[in-house]
Order: sequence, then C-alpha cells, then structure tokens
Amino acid sequence: MNTWHDLKRLARSPINLQHYFAADSNRGQKFSATACDIYMDFSKQAIDDESLLKLIQLADACELSQKIKALLAGEKVNDTEQRAALHTALRLPKGEPLIVDGVDVGQQVHDSLDKCEALVHRIRSGIWRGYSGKAIRDVVNIGVGGSDLGPLMATTALSEWADTDIHAHFVSNMDGTQLESLLKKLNPQTTLFIISSKSFGTVDTLSNAKTALSWLLAAYAHKPTILRRHFIGISTRPDKMSDWGIHPDNQLLLWDWVGGRFSMWSAIGLAIAVRIGMANFRALLAGAHEMDKHFAQADFYKNLPVLLGLIGVWNATFLGINAHTVLPYDGRLSHFPNYLTQLEMESNGKSVKRTGESVNYRTCPILWGDIGSNAQHAFYQLLHQGTQRVSCDFITPIHRYNDTQIVNNSLVYQHKLSLANCLAQSQVLAFGNAALPHGVANAADDLAKFKKYRGNQPSTTLLLGDLNPKTLGALIALYEHKVYVMSVLWQINPFDQWGVEVGKVMANRVYDELISKTNTDCFDHSTNTLLSVIKQSRIINE
Repeated sequence: MNTWHDLKRLARSPINLQHYFAADSNRGQKFSATACDIYMDFSKQAIDDESLLKLIQLADACELSQKIKALLAGEKVNDTEQRAALHTALRLPKGEPLIVDGVDVGQQVHDSLDKCEALVHRIRSGIWRGYSGKAIRDVVNIGVGGSDLGPLMATTALSEWADTDIHAHFVSNMDGTQLESLLKKLNPQTTLFIISSKSFGTVDTLSNAKTALSWLLAAYAHKPTILRRHFIGISTRPDKMSDWGIHPDNQLLLWDWVGGRFSMWSAIGLAIAVRIGMANFRALLAGAHEMDKHFAQADFYKNLPVLLGLIGVWNATFLGINAHTVLPYDGRLSHFPNYLTQLEMESNGKSVKRTGESVNYRTCPILWGDIGSNAQHAFYQLLHQGTQRVSCDFITPIHRYNDTQIVNNSLVYQHKLSLANCLAQSQVLAFGNAALPHGVANAADDLAKFKKYRGNQPSTTLLLGDLNPKTLGALIALYEHKVYVMSVLWQINPFDQWGVEVGKVMANRVYDELISKTNTDCFDHSTNTLLSVIKQSRIINE
C-alpha cells in the first residue's frame, strides 16, 4: 500500500513542534475541530498538512466510511464471533427503528430501558423494601471489567448530578477483601445488590455474589425473601439467573451483540440511573448518540473520533510511540483513565488481522493515566525528562458549573488553577525550555543541565463546555469510536477478547489443582513449584 509507505517515509523526517508553530501562525486554529460541546486541539501533535492528508488517504484506502456505516447498521463487524457490535443502538432515540436480522433492535433496547426505569423508580421512591420493610439506602454493583469500570466511572463523574440519598458502591475484586470491607459499613436491611455478568458465569462476580447472599442470610434466614428483595440480575442468560435464585421480575436482559466494555449504556448502567435518576441517564445516552451522528456524518478533516483515531495510529505505528497517557484535569473524571485502559487495550491489544495473518506493525500502545494534579507529582518527571516519548490526552471542562448548578466560588477559583496547569503542562511537553520565561529557560547556574526539558512530546487537548451527563456521554462515545477507527486501519477486530478468555480457562485448571490433595505436576516447573509451596503452607497452617 503506497500510502502506508508514504507515511513511513514521513515518520522518518525530523519532527519539531516548535518549528511547526513557527512556520504557521494559524496552526492552533487549523489543527482543531469541535462537536457535541467538545473542542479538540491537536495542533501539538507531531503532524502537518502532508501527514494528515496521507492518514486520511489511508483511512479511505481501508474503506473507513463503509466500515462506519457497517458498524452503525448492525452488520456483523465482530467477524470472529459472527456478531454485530451494536452499542450505538443502546442510545438510539425512542421510536427510531434499527432492523437487524428481522428484529427491531431499537424496540428491544427501549423495552429494556423502560423496565430499568420502573426498577429505578421503585428503588428511588422507597417503594422497593428490604426484608424488614425498610427502604433501600445502598446499592452495591457486583461486576468485573465492563460491568464495573463503566458504571463506576460514570457514577463518580456525575456525582454532583445525584438527587437521592441512596448511595452506589462497586465491587469487582474476586478475593473478597473489597466486599468484606464494604459490608462492615452497610445495613443488610437496606442494601440491594446488582449482579452484573453477561454470561452469569464469571467466577469473580459470582463468588462475590455468593458472599453477599451469605451475609444477608446471616441477618435473615429466609432465602426466598432475601433473593426477591435484595438482588437484581443483569445478564444474557435468564436461565442462569433463575437457577441462581434471581426472581424473573428482577432480571434485566443483555444481548450477545453488546460487548462488556461497551455495555454501560444498557441495563449494566442501572447503578448509574439509580444514583443520578433516569432523566439524567437518558441525557447521558443522548450525548453519546449525538457523537454517533457526528461520527457518521462529519467530514474526516473535522470528525473528532476519526482524527483522534488517525493520530493514535500515526503515533503508535509510524512514530513508534508505544505509551499513551490520559490526563483529566478534573477530579470527577478520576476513573476515566482506568475505563479507557480497558476500552483501548482490550479492544486493540491484538497481533492478528481479521484475515488471520500476523500483523507486522505496532498496534495498541500501553495506556495509563491519572487526574492531572496527581500525575504532575507522580509521572510527569518521565514525560518531561525521561528517555522515551509518550503521547498525551489532556481533558478538562472549561466551566466548573453549568447554568443549572449551584456555584461554589472557591471551587471556581480552584478550577481556574487546574485549567492553568493543564495548558501550562501541554506547552512545556510540546516546546520544552522554549516554553519557559526567558530568565528561567536560560538560567546559567550549576544546575542548568539538570533543568533541560526536551519538549516534542505530542499531545491533544479536549475541552468540554462543562461536565454534565450529556457531555460525558459524548466524551465516552468519542473514545469508543476512536478505538474503532484505529482497528480499521490496523485491520484487526476490536470486539473480541481471546486474551481475556484464555486466562479464565487456565484459572479454572489451576484452581482444580490447588484444591486437590495430591500433586500431579501437570503444569510448568515454576507453577508446579508454586502450587507445592502453597499446599505445603496450607498443611502447616492447618
């Protein structure tokens, strides 16, 4: 592919952000785009007119427009599992049909949302009562991966939009410590558990659910009442939920075409809706849908997900930048980097093309991040003076509040400090010492050589108007579509996760050996030795 070779050639040319800005006084405006109340500045990326043109030509050669249409139309874009990937259908407006294999998916989605709304109303209004007749005060979401990270992230980000005294908690770790510490603070009479598992067979989730059930039964020994009044199940498997004891009225259904890391828009988001109300949850969906429409319709030169995806491919594959960090300058987005870690690395951490051939280029970089102030005092040292390049996404709302919120002037002041830090850091990362005041940049003291900042670290800045359910929905959808764009250019399937499944299979085998009274030496010498040490320790301690 000639375009691919052209990009490799361009990537070998020296790239200097300072020179880019010196050569084009309008660069900050030229390399920007806006949609859905999000302003994206990518002028500090190591990109110019020619490389952007070639990236768009590569997108055209990979038939990105057609692939976007296929995704949104419900075609089987998850080709290894022969499924559609219809997370975008989860935020279709009511009454907007989407026929897939003769079924109106849009109607199914809204039937499920209506059932969610009925449950949310019962919980929030106090109609739903625990075994003792008291209203629910705490909701505990038990899930792992996409059943945990999305709801946790969104509930935290939108905490100021909560209009109920009911608290939402999240439990994911299978060792039980997380749940045990939480249960010490909760009242069994007023606690409701949501068991979220697509397969309803995930060991992590069901082990925590079993512990929760035991805790409740210790307080009130009538199991049918406990199951009816204290558990909701969310899964594709109503049979397994029923076998576990979840009453059919308390079951919410998923579909095979919803991938876990794309599922927070579905019933998986029940905990979000309980906390912020169904109207705000629907606003979250509406924001995501707006980004879906922008993704489908906007010219590639002004298309936020397309541009973000093209830049990601340019950095990782052509410039060899193997690390990417997400830096929200707003504490409410504290869980957003973790959420994106799963979204991007589970989706695009692949080395096999859709055709089954091995890739011979770099795909997904290692992704991590933290809220800006923490990051500045943790790993910015490496960003400014380390030995490897890292691409960065800075994310911040322009306004701390919108017109409907009560303003805390102290927080407004602090938010401006945060904004200043966000802009300042991206400057120094891009331009190094040249960004600093002359006297600081050219100080001739004994430590001057230790105070050199290399610059040329590429970054994108995303400005939200303010952080509200709608803009958060748009922001999440932006990154979902970024992932898809990158997968199309890399020719990989972002919707399967065989690397996750293999761990589950092996864990079951190791567990069987762990509880066995004999040693079978059925693994490698290291694992066999570790099992032997563990078993011997158990014997000694017993």
